[in-house]
Amino acid sequence: MAPDGSPKQSDNGTLVARVMAVIRDRIGSRNLLAGDRLPSIRGLARQMKVSNSTVVEAYDRLVAEGMIEARRGSGFYVSGHTAPLSIAQIGPKLDRAIDPFWVSRQSLDARPDMIKPGCGWLPADWMPETAIRRALRNLSRADDATLVDYGTPLGLPALRQLLSRRMGTYGINADPGQILLTESGTQAIDMLCRFLIEPGDTVLIDDPCYFNFQALLRAHRANIIGVPFTANGPDIDAFARVAATHKPRLYITNSGLHNPTGASLSPMVAHRVLNIAEEHDLIIIEDDIFADFENTPAPRLAALGGLDRVVHIGSFSKTLSASVRCGYIAASPDWIEGLTDLKIATGFSSPNFSAELIFSVLKDGTYRKHMDTLRDRLTRAMSVTETRLGALGITPAIRPDAGILLWCHLPAPIDAATLARDALADGVVLAPGNVFSISQSAGNLMRFNIAQCEDDRVFTVLERAILNA
Repeated sequence: MAPDGSPKQSDNGTLVARVMAVIRDRIGSRNLLAGDRLPSIRGLARQMKVSNSTVVEAYDRLVAEGMIEARRGSGFYVSGHTAPLSIAQIGPKLDRAIDPFWVSRQSLDARPDMIKPGCGWLPADWMPETAIRRALRNLSRADDATLVDYGTPLGLPALRQLLSRRMGTYGINADPGQILLTESGTQAIDMLCRFLIEPGDTVLIDDPCYFNFQALLRAHRANIIGVPFTANGPDIDAFARVAATHKPRLYITNSGLHNPTGASLSPMVAHRVLNIAEEHDLIIIEDDIFADFENTPAPRLAALGGLDRVVHIGSFSKTLSASVRCGYIAASPDWIEGLTDLKIATGFSSPNFSAELIFSVLKDGTYRKHMDTLRDRLTRAMSVTETRLGALGITPAIRPDAGILLWCHLPAPIDAATLARDALADGVVLAPGNVFSISQSAGNLMRFNIAQCEDDRVFTVLERAILNA
């Protein structure tokens, strides 16, 4: 501070930047829209505990940038052109340095020499590359319409028929007319959010849960509430309280091989979830993307409760190919009708080429043999990874029966976000617990992908980071 008590130039510059950042955030997150009046100079100064002159300078700079405009005698207003939506600016800023988008971007943009035990997919050499190449060769000889034309709105009939039979093995009754193909499991959830909720509606998620559920729901302006997740499913008492208090519209979950915990829903919890959903008119989206990794299928809410209240979705990106984008939605006929219209409005048709390729691999037994081999390989990898992590003091919070994910406690008092940041400098992408937790209560937890832990460098980097913590 200067002798007269006013901020020094360097302090004032920092304060001005802070005020500008607050206004940018409000505009970027749509809390302030084009034409909205900004807070008064005095009001914002009181709110942010800065001087009036600091706010004046911040507003002047934002005017110069074209983000806001000054109207003589009226105040300051957001300019007519609103900046594009920034999803990263929606919601709390807790642990912003390492958030869901950080994990996704680091994993997707990783250099070839980096290793990714924090990502959510299998290594390329674990996938059925030979079968995919054979399917591509077969498709190259297909008729012209298959190669270049639009698909039908519902999607390839032969694949929907096959999916109907597959769901039947889980006790889910969905005829082909109740199945809509999408470009991915993520697009399926996005479409369902467009179809089923309005901005401000309350949606329940597990805490922890797959981080992209949070990102999608924030993009749809939902009010997100977390329910603690246990080894058997959601904490049912907490689930009942939240459902009664907040009257949610949706609940999004994984029944089998939950992400990130690897847990599976127990029959008792499944029945109680369905009873509570019925009592409070709650719709359930059941994401079954890890189904084919299971050794013994867990109860499916769509099987126990039918498709009147439960929507069942999935894809093959985790087990067959992430490049071949094809997912699906199974729902009641009335909802499928509306979803089909929405799909035409937002995507026009189905991914016909991808659906043909998926169908080609699934129909001849190649996929079944691939999954049998893959489950055996994952069983071995789970044992080896758990043992090697245990030697470092990293222990499972839940021991999954199958799958690719291991949800672990780090040695106290290590912070997972700090560990992830340190590991990244050594070329290792990790997934710290709080990116999965809306309550930010998983700071000492980490999700490991056992299939991505074969490289010794994973454990060398972890050991060094733990010793230096």
